[in-house]
Amino acid sequence: MTEANIRLECLRPAFRWQQPTGEEIREVLRLAGFTGGAAAKALGLGAKGDRTVRRWIGEETMIPYAAWALLCDFAGLGVIWKEVCTPRGKFSG
Repeated sequence: MTEANIRLECLRPAFRWQQPTGEEIREVLRLAGFTGGAAAKALGLGAKGDRTVRRWIGEETMIPYAAWALLCDFAGLGVIWKEVCTPRGKFSG
């Protein structure tokens, strides 16, 4: 886990990504300074979006990669959906 208690596997582009736990989602929200309602608003989840966020944290439903990636960016963890192509044509990130 990183200093923020988020596994590196959760901070990768979608094709190599592992689903975060509810605790990891909670930690990203904390780092971003978001409540569930604020996260829902920032993600454009609509009127009952805070309930959706609670379901992600409670691990009742899986968080979509796009939502996770945006939350990570809001939390200052970087733009996890981008990979850098090295001169040999291999990807890193």
